[in-house]
Parts: sequence; structure tokens; C-alpha cells
Amino acid sequence: MTASILLLPLPRRLTHHAGQLDLPADALILLDGPAPAEMLFTAQQLQEALQTCANRHWQIAAGQLDHATKIGLTLSLTPDADFQPQGYRLDITPTGMVAAAADSAGLFYAAQTLRQLIQQYQAHLPCLTIVDWPDFAHRGVMLDISRDKVPTMETLYALVDRLAGWKINQIQLYTEHTFAYQNHPEVWAEASPLTGEEILALDACCRARFIELVPNQNTFGHMRRWLVHDRYRPLAECPRGCDTGSAEWGYFDEPFTLCPGDPGSLNLVRGLLGELLPHFTSRQFNVGCDETVDLGRGRSQAAVAARGKGRVYLDFLLDIYREVKARGRTMQFWADIIMNYPELVPELPRDVIAMEWGYEAGHPFADHTARLAAAGIPFYVCAGTSSWNSLAGRTDNALANLAEAARSGLAHGASGYLITDWGDNGHWQPLPVSYLGFAAGAALAWSYEANQQQDAARLTSLFAFDDAGGVAGQLAYDLGNAYLQPGVEIFNGSALFWILQKAPNDIRAMTGLEAAGLQRTLDWLDQLPPIETIPFGAESDLLRAEFSWVIAALRHACRRGLWALGQAELRPALAAEADRLLAEYRHIWLARNRPGGLPDSLTRLETMRRAYDD
Repeated sequence: MTASILLLPLPRRLTHHAGQLDLPADALILLDGPAPAEMLFTAQQLQEALQTCANRHWQIAAGQLDHATKIGLTLSLTPDADFQPQGYRLDITPTGMVAAAADSAGLFYAAQTLRQLIQQYQAHLPCLTIVDWPDFAHRGVMLDISRDKVPTMETLYALVDRLAGWKINQIQLYTEHTFAYQNHPEVWAEASPLTGEEILALDACCRARFIELVPNQNTFGHMRRWLVHDRYRPLAECPRGCDTGSAEWGYFDEPFTLCPGDPGSLNLVRGLLGELLPHFTSRQFNVGCDETVDLGRGRSQAAVAARGKGRVYLDFLLDIYREVKARGRTMQFWADIIMNYPELVPELPRDVIAMEWGYEAGHPFADHTARLAAAGIPFYVCAGTSSWNSLAGRTDNALANLAEAARSGLAHGASGYLITDWGDNGHWQPLPVSYLGFAAGAALAWSYEANQQQDAARLTSLFAFDDAGGVAGQLAYDLGNAYLQPGVEIFNGSALFWILQKAPNDIRAMTGLEAAGLQRTLDWLDQLPPIETIPFGAESDLLRAEFSWVIAALRHACRRGLWALGQAELRPALAAEADRLLAEYRHIWLARNRPGGLPDSLTRLETMRRAYDD
């Protein structure tokens, strides 16, 4: 029986014993520790798992009990015990269970492991001993809520529960304009933002699950949603846009980055910090400051010529750092720009956290983390789910990227590991496309050695889709490799995604795109099991709708590519397909997300649809 045990994450030490524990119909969960009230939520989660999965309703109690009392599970919290931080020991014997830890987080993680065992074995648990603790003290997920999709509170609460069960202990919501700043209502007026009250409630939900909700607000680049408004446009580096001088970024017809030399820029940042931070109990704050691609192309041109672009960037970063520190927070910032100026890395304060990010397999995590470690700069490694710009994800790339980040982070002493999930170009991918990346990353962040050979498809199937047979997870895994089928390599995305986003002339110009590769992809999609046969568990109707839309969009991309390459007879059918995709997209969007960003996202699909009328 024990050979089939699946756990997410797999523990670093698991010892099987003979026999099994048959859970009695009635028993007690005993809270053994100096502050039983602090253990109650953990106990209640186990109480619910016993009731739901094993039809056992056990009461919770504390204090000294006589020997005649039937104690089925003891939760033992001993602050002076010899455990690693967040570590635990779980013993299951034929006569009962004991979960022990030196801190409340460790006890909570023991409970998550036990909940997964109860989910699989119901009332008949294998006898075993687990001794476990994490590689990375901080194990986070960052969800993009600024590229159109702002999740409903129901979606966020469900995601928090899921990630807590996988021992994630930090969540960030990447924010540009989607917090309801009372002093800046025009910026978020059409975005259905998160309100201060909602953040306070979400913060409390996270704390109960030993998750730190870290505030995240970009404060330098990626400020277009602010700078397009007349009130803020004078603060822009390039108020009317500019040629960035970059082949990747091209020409901007709108402002993008704050001008660091304008005193009003720092005043704006001060105001944002003053209004945003009181809603969070976290003492960290991610200020962004990535991809300032137009810096020096406008109002800072003279300063950059005199002092250098790296120095101008660092000086403003240090201005922000001082504001964050004055408010008792530790500043996180994306490390991509400072990595271009290695001579400046040693000038960073030793109490910042550099967020070293890269989302392609082969990103130089090892070189960059070694540079940060040598300079004594604390840092996280930040990989990605590879879901964005893809429709279905990019499974092989994601798994390699997540593993490389963990390996380099461990080698050079990263204090944290962050799994990022972005929404570039309309945030077309449904949230469940990202579950595989979340699951694989959570496992690697907890224990790289124990989880580097994990079966990501089976783990995702069981713990994300409630399918013990592995079919649902395998479908997600396979769909995530649809990007490989056309034989076209695209940096940070999938050719199939870009076929839907590009005009016909631009599709024809895609390097390596051929009709044979598109037809091969269609044939490959035909081999997938019918979506109606996939056992998706509690959310089966919605999950089938989401993955059906993804498959239909991938098929449409192949046929659109064939049309652009010369099969003109496909045009009428493509127009009808596009109409269906648009209608279904509205439905699946609103099932998990607020309406605010939907028109912006739909505009991209509508542009795709109009090409068939031209």
C-alpha cells in the first residue's frame, strides 16, 4: 500500500512501517502545547479532512486527560524541541497519530501532510514516520492581477487554501493599477480593483494559514496605467512615448516609466506607500522597478549621459529604498536592471532583497545568484509557470526553469523561492493552466532533493484536480507541451499563441512556421482524450469549460496559421469559430475573475476575429 503514497511536496525523510491504522469512529484530537488556541485552526483543518474523507467526526480537546480517553491524534507543540524551523515529525502507528513541531508553522505543515494522507487512504492509514523541513524559508507564489485579470475574492480564497496545503508560505499580487487607492480613483476606475477592505480580509485569511501576504506595487517602470492620465503624465520619462531602442520592446506610443529626476515621481511613490502598506501585516514590500526600458530616452537623457544609465537607475532605487525602510519594511525589487551593471551590485544595501528572475530554461541563475551572494546581497530566485503567452502553458520549459532556479538558489544561499504567474497580452490562459507550475514549484521549493524526480502530472491530478487516476493531470501536462508541436521556437511564449495575436502578414513572417508543423499539431491534439471523459472532481463543469476553450483556441491557432499561409478556403469556418471562442471566453473569464479587465482582454480576440472580414 505505501508504495503508492503521493505527497505534495514529498518529504525529505519518510520511513514505512508494517501495519496500518484503522481510524476509530470517535476519538479526540488533543492539543498539547503552551497555547492551545493557537493550534485550533490547524486542528480544525484535520477535523474537516477526517469528516469529509473518512467519515470520522473527532472532537478537539486540550489539557490533561485520563488514560481511558481515546486520543486518536496528538498535536504536540514544544518550542524548545530540536526541530528545524518550520520542520515537523509525523508518526502513524496502529494505535494512533502524533504530529510534533517546535513552531506553529511546522505543526501546520505536519497537518497538511496528514490531510493528504487522509485524502488518499480515508479511514485506513499506512504506518510511517516522516521527518521534514524546508529548503527555502520563504516559498512564494506571485499572481499577476494587473494584466486585465483581477480574481474574485472566492477565487483568491480558494487559491490561498490550495497553496497553503502545498506548504507555500508567501503570496504576492503583482499590482500596477488594481488596488483601489482612495487618493487616485481615476487610475483604477474601470479595473474592478481590490479594495483596502478586501486586502485586510485576505491578509487575515493568509495569516491563519501561515502565509505572508506581501504587498507588491510597481513604482518605476510598468507605470503606463498611471501615466496615461493627464494628472500623472508630466511625471513620465517619455510623456508621449518613444522608441525604446530595443528590438524586443520597439516603439511605445504611450508613457511607461517614471522620470527619476522629477521630484513628483518620488512624491507619488510616497503617497502609494502611505496608502497601500497599512493594509498588510507583512514587513516586506516588493517595489518592482523592473524593465525600465525607456529610461534615458526622454527627460533623463542628460542625467544618463552625465552619470550613466545604471547610476541614474540605482539612485532612484535607493530613494525608494529609503522610503520603504522608513516605514519599517524590507524592500524587495526585481534584479533584472541592476544585473546589467555588475559594478553597481555591491552598492546595494545589505537589507534589501534582490528578486533574481528568469523564465526560460537555461536562464543564468547560477551566474547571477553567485554575483549577488559574493556581494552579500540577500536574494530570492524567481522562476515561472510559463503559462502566459501560451494558452496552455509550456510544460517542459516550466519544469526545467523551476528546477534550475531551485538548484541555483540552494547552491548560493537564496533566502526565498518565488513562482511567478504572469498575464501578458490579455491574460488569456485560465488559472488552472498554472496549477501544474504551482505544484511543481511548491515541491521543489520545499525540498529540491526529494522532489527533483517528481511526477508533476500525477501530483497535479490528485492535489489540484481531485483525480487519483492521473488522467486530469496528464491532460494538463500534455496540453502544456502543445507549444512544442509546430517546431517553432518562441522566446517567452508559444507560436500558437502568437498566431492568434498577430496579423496574417506577421504570421507569414514567423521564422520556421510551416503548414506541415501546424497540421502535425492538429493531429497531435486529436490524440488527446475527449474532454468530457476527464474526471475533474468538484469543479468539473468549470474545468471542462476552461480546458475545452484552451483546446479549441489551440486548434483555431493551427487553422488560422494554415489560412495565413495560403489556405484561403478556411476563412468562413474560422470566422464562425472565432465567434464561439469569444462567447465562451466571456463565460470562463467571469467564472473566476471580476469584469473590469475583460473589455481590454477581449479587444485582442476581437482584433483576431476582424481579420477574417478584411
